Amino acid sequence: MLGAEEFAAWFRLLETPAVGRSTARRLLAACGSPEAVFRTAEASLRAIAGAAAAQALKQPPPPDFAERLAAAQAWLAGGGDRSVLTLGDPAYPPLLLQTADPPLLLYVQGDPARLLQDAVAIVGSRHATPQGLANAQAFGAALSQQGLVVVSGLAHGIDAAAHEGALAGPAGTVAVVGTGLDRVYPPANRALAHRIAANGTLVSEYAPGTPPLPEHFPQRNRIIAGLSLGTLVVEAALQSGSLITARLAAEAGREVFAIPGSIHAPQAKGCHVLLKQGAKLVETAQDILEELRPGHALQTALPLGQPSEADAAEAAAEPADPLLEALGHDPVTLDALISRTGCPAPELMARLMTLELDGLVARLPGGLYQRLHLS
Repeated sequence: MLGAEEFAAWFRLLETPAVGRSTARRLLAACGSPEAVFRTAEASLRAIAGAAAAQALKQPPPPDFAERLAAAQAWLAGGGDRSVLTLGDPAYPPLLLQTADPPLLLYVQGDPARLLQDAVAIVGSRHATPQGLANAQAFGAALSQQGLVVVSGLAHGIDAAAHEGALAGPAGTVAVVGTGLDRVYPPANRALAHRIAANGTLVSEYAPGTPPLPEHFPQRNRIIAGLSLGTLVVEAALQSGSLITARLAAEAGREVFAIPGSIHAPQAKGCHVLLKQGAKLVETAQDILEELRPGHALQTALPLGQPSEADAAEAAAEPADPLLEALGHDPVTLDALISRTGCPAPELMARLMTLELDGLVARLPGGLYQRLHLS
């Protein structure tokens, strides 16, 4: 645990204008500690970090520095489950330390030991399909059950579903956020964030009080990838931030996994790009375990996404629903269903509503319908 003076020195170094992460890292390598940085002569600092950084370090802190430092210290004092990890801390996550740009300081709420366990990142679209949400939650639960911590970013959609699934298993989940840990973004995930704080781990490199700025979220993706042995992309459009996470994982020498989807679905385009680039195609949790833990068999009663022999026999004995067969596996319009089935629109809409209430069909934006496959 950092003492008050030591934390204040770290805070001041990281909050000093003109001192970015790479400059701070050079200063720490040369001087040994933040306190030593501020004791070093300006001429020496200039040789290490350049004139602008040296001058900024020798000037008094900004007027609001004391207030921001007090807020961070008050947050740390607010509960026994709150802590900070610095780059040289023995408890700093070793996988993250091996990346090109590890955070110099992490704020942690929850159990920091979870950051040392084997982990898999699950990321994907904020505008996920119902099937994508079900897949993310099922994979999160299955991997957590096998002792793999699930890391994600607490965003809408796939992230939230993966966290929910992982909380149902013993390994739990880590949420890496782009704000201070005294804030929750998006606000709709406040209850989920509180559950993760109580039963998982929240992590941020941003000081308490930091708002959700757009540039923070691509930056936090490197931490999601860096904490994990591999990254699974469940759904992603071509411009998705999840592709940034996957790229960072690949650059760090970690595995990249992707779930394929319909060739017509925008949410599948990013996954298909990853598969073309060499990501491993994933259909079950076993596919991930085989890559990360060779020889490890899934210890649940059933591999994810695979029915039992009894279920398969029962399904074979039941007559297939003609409308479900007509729906296929891709999102489809009502006009297409009318063409495939020959049924009038009122009859089809009534039947689709029944299937929707039974959890077998989802209504998508744009007047589309999609058949759901439950794990």
